[in-house]
This record gives sequence, structure tokens and C-alpha cells, in this order.
Amino acid sequence: MNPNWKNFLLAEHAIFDNDTDIVFPSSRHGGDKRIYPVSYLGVLTIAGKDAEKFLQGQITCNINDITDTQSSLGAMCNPKGRAITTFLLVKNADAFLMILPKELLAAVKKRLQMYVLRSDVVLTDSSDDLCLIGLSLQSGDAPEHRFATTRQENIVVDFQDRRLVIAEADNAQALWAEQLKQGFQPESSAQWRYLDIISGVPWLTAETSEEFIPQMLNLDKLGGISFNKGCYTGQEIVARTHYLGKTKREMFLAECDVSAAPEPNSTIIDDSGQSIGKVLYAQNGPNSCKMLIVLQVSETHTYNLRLENPRRDEIILLSA
Repeated sequence: MNPNWKNFLLAEHAIFDNDTDIVFPSSRHGGDKRIYPVSYLGVLTIAGKDAEKFLQGQITCNINDITDTQSSLGAMCNPKGRAITTFLLVKNADAFLMILPKELLAAVKKRLQMYVLRSDVVLTDSSDDLCLIGLSLQSGDAPEHRFATTRQENIVVDFQDRRLVIAEADNAQALWAEQLKQGFQPESSAQWRYLDIISGVPWLTAETSEEFIPQMLNLDKLGGISFNKGCYTGQEIVARTHYLGKTKREMFLAECDVSAAPEPNSTIIDDSGQSIGKVLYAQNGPNSCKMLIVLQVSETHTYNLRLENPRRDEIILLSA
């Protein structure tokens, strides 16, 4: 994390459990306008004259669809079609910014570097140079198109009822101060993760990396897979799954009444104790623990779900 940005947040009464978990004292003000330091995601910059062609051969989304005004979710897969990471890809002039979980960034950079060979491509961890800020909006302020991108002093990606801002440290500080003047209240980074879960954004972790093909993470429904772009690493498996029909496992939004959120890749069982799925990731929120889970699809669409823990806590399915 950029040291100037960290010092600024500390001056704003932020409490750092670590560089990826930042909390603020409870807000005493009402309203639904919130501002978040998005500290669990990092930025990998892919630049060079061959960057576009290089990425096209490595990711599930179509690089030609990513413009100055449109970003996209996507995944990078291993040769077996398993997602190493999911990401949000943003165009920034002649370069691309890959927003992805910090814990996977070094491994992803190393994997991509293996394929650079003689291409004019430069991979840079820009997580210390660029700050990520989340804004939750009032319903009347929500934009019409998801992942639409705008840029003035900063890059802004719309999530319909939320915005993710990518800014250099000085700009981030100015933006934060200005938003507070407009009535936004600071909120913890964990609560932005909670909102990501509710929105169905399938972030991976070290425990879930290379466990699922992209369709199991609903990336096809989220516009993160192109089936007419040509070859990329893992494309054969991803395409075969698509053309053979529905995948046997899908991602669902669920909740559970637990004091501690289950760890990624925790096992989900049915009433008989048989394993039928995994937790992708989970986060406690104001009223319950929300989670994204990957389940075997039931032909009857009925599920009796529990965590494989001593209490066998019941999981309530909310939506696919």
C-alpha cells in the first residue's frame, strides 16, 4: 500500500488490522452514502506495444471489447481450464489495469511472465502507486450500464449502485476529502467485500485458485467469457463446457447465521453428510454472513445445505 495513502487514512481514524483489512469507528450519521478503502484488491499493469495481443491469448474476455469507456470481468485459466484468478480489466491509455485479489497478484504476474517470451510486454505491480476507493450510491445516482468506465482525474468503473475509483495517491486523498464533504461516511474494507458478494463478483483466493472453470463462477452470465474470440490458455475446456450444455456446478449467493465467516474452500454438505459444494468466499455483514458458494446443480432445484463444521450450520440459498 502506498505509504502516503496509508498515513492519510490513519489521520482519518482508520484502524489497520493489516494492509488488506481496514476499519473505521462506527459512523453516527444516517444515510446510505458510504466510502471504502478497497484494500484487498491490487493492480497489475500490462503495458507495451504487444500488450493487447498478449492478453487476448491469456484471458477469457475479449480484449477488443475493452475500451476507454467499457471494462470487463474475466478470468485467467490454467491449461485445464481452471481459473487461476478472476479480475476486472480496465483500459488506461495504451495499457491495461488488471484489478485482482492482492494475495494472487504475485503468482499471476509470474505465470503471465512465462508467456511473454519476446513480446513487447511489461508487467508491473502498481498496487503501491494506484489506490482503490469504493463508493456506494443512492439509488437515484446509479448508472445505467454495469462496468461502464469514465475518466477525469481518476478512472471510475460503475457497478450500477456502486463505483470503484482508481486513483494515484494524491488524487485519492483529495477525492476522499471531497466525498466526506458531500456526506459520504467512511466504512470498512470488509463491507465492500460484502457488497461484492451480494453483487455476485467471484473473487478467488489462494485456497480456491485453480479449483473451478469460469462457468462455475457464473462468469459467462457476467459477460466475462467470449466464445468467439479465438484461442487462449484453457480455452478448449471452457468452450467444450459451453457447447456441451449447462455446467454441473454453478455459483449461488447464500447466507448463514455464524459468528465467524467460513474460510474459502470450506465444504458444504447435504442432510446426509455428503459433500455437494464449496464456499468461494464469505463475509459477515450487518445482519448475517453472506457467501458465494459453488454447488452441484440439483435437477429438482431443491437444496438442504449445511457447513461441514461441528454445528453443521444451515445455509440458506438466496439466488443463483
